[in-house]
Amino acid sequence: MERKDLLAGPGLTAGPAPTYLPAAPDTDEALRAGKDPTDVAARFPSSSAPWAALAERAFGRGEVVAAYAYARTGYHRGLDQLRRAGWRGNGPVPWEHEPNRGFLRSLHMLGASAAAIGEDDEAARCRQFLAESSPEAAKELSV
Repeated sequence: MERKDLLAGPGLTAGPAPTYLPAAPDTDEALRAGKDPTDVAARFPSSSAPWAALAERAFGRGEVVAAYAYARTGYHRGLDQLRRAGWRGNGPVPWEHEPNRGFLRSLHMLGASAAAIGEDDEAARCRQFLAESSPEAAKELSV
């Protein structure tokens, strides 16, 4: 017998609703103003965005172990925020929603830095998680 999702119907899709993280205007303003991400992370440690920026900077400098550590911190901070926003372990985390980008960038950098240190299983899990969470982020960040 085929299972039918009770939520599916005209105009409705099956599956979890997208998760939209709350805005973090102080963090975003500091980063846009060109503040050092190290200072922003110290001031706003629960935000993923400065950790993603630190990971990207370290990775760009070839400091892949540091990038991995920063990305993992941003990833876990993002998971905490997602759970507080009602996320239950899967479902869309839209790239189009600016506050989600710190988490998605951290997830991408975790995968990239994991690949750089030979952590192939972790890199594959991150790529899959990113693609399932936000195909748009996977496309944008893989360029």
